[in-house]
Amino acid sequence: MKGKGAIFGVLAAFLVLVMHSGSEAVNTRAIDRVRNKGVLESRDFQIIDDFVNEAVRELVRTKDFSSIAAIRSVILARSSSKTSVQAQYSEQFSKSAHKYISSGFQEAEKLTQEGRKLKVKVNLLILMDGLEDVRLADLAIGMLKDKSTVIRYLAVHSITNAGIVKQLNSGGADNSKLARLIVERLGGLVDPPPVASQREAAGEVIRLMAEFAAAVNVAQGEELLGQIADMRMKRYADWTVKYELLDAVILRLLSEKVSSGGSPMESLRTSKAAVARRFGQLYSYVLQRYVKGRDSLSATQKHQLASVLVEIEKSCIGKLLMPQTVIKRAVERGDYTALLEEHSRLLGDKTRAGRLGLKLKFDYGKTSDGVKRIAPLALPQRPRTN
Repeated sequence: MKGKGAIFGVLAAFLVLVMHSGSEAVNTRAIDRVRNKGVLESRDFQIIDDFVNEAVRELVRTKDFSSIAAIRSVILARSSSKTSVQAQYSEQFSKSAHKYISSGFQEAEKLTQEGRKLKVKVNLLILMDGLEDVRLADLAIGMLKDKSTVIRYLAVHSITNAGIVKQLNSGGADNSKLARLIVERLGGLVDPPPVASQREAAGEVIRLMAEFAAAVNVAQGEELLGQIADMRMKRYADWTVKYELLDAVILRLLSEKVSSGGSPMESLRTSKAAVARRFGQLYSYVLQRYVKGRDSLSATQKHQLASVLVEIEKSCIGKLLMPQTVIKRAVERGDYTALLEEHSRLLGDKTRAGRLGLKLKFDYGKTSDGVKRIAPLALPQRPRTN
């Protein structure tokens, strides 16, 4: 996928670690003494603040980008205390990090060279990602609609990584409120209105969002996962879908929700039947696209669709029903008739409900006459291009 390649191509330039112990430009003697103290005094808090200020300023202002990874390592290594004053130390470090990283972004915006501006913002976001501090989330939220694909990716990653999810799921009204806010803002990236400044998120960003939505313990997370699935189905229906491999992730997450029964911390807003319906319809669209597009899709597209079909049969269908390899064997033989027959057996057709619908007790909505659909919606024929 081009978006994914662009993201990681740029990031590669920033993530190479420099082979020396630290940056000589950042003095660590005072902060290291504070980290080893059993009791903090008032002047110690100022030492923490001064260290973060100096280190972030060095990160922002250095023109020797070969040393940036080392500066980040110096900051991250000192983001927590080694002693029983961990809470005091961490709270002050977090406050200072927010203050000076925020100032760093403001300084970056004043830079006239776009390349240097991008590098500074990327490095600050990588630092935030490494800190895994929910108290920095507002800084990343403000960049979710940045014009740069790399910035958007890093902003999403820094508020959806495993450390952040763990903190959000640790309980407390503030964490739940922040989780709901993050979900709400991420939802605005899924299928935005057609405004030039609001681009649809790239596939790799959608993957991060979907995994976060499935992992965070607020009911709105399930709604976001459903929103993502709906957007993907819409793209299949109008034949504009890109990076079909993404749907292996989305289908797996939907399947896990069906199996688990939903969020443990809040009442399930989306019924198991509704989640299962999305799983069935999206998987159906993947299979139908593979069959109907066999003469028009690229080799890469067909390979990705085949991978999704086989992977989901093994990892999801095998768990929801029973292990099988019918789809895998049909794909290997290029037997499209067998694929359609298995589609009818698993997902349903006009004459019968599928095994999946019967087992999980779901249908595919209602017709205009109010009759329950026992089969997935048919994928329209691919529009002709002039």
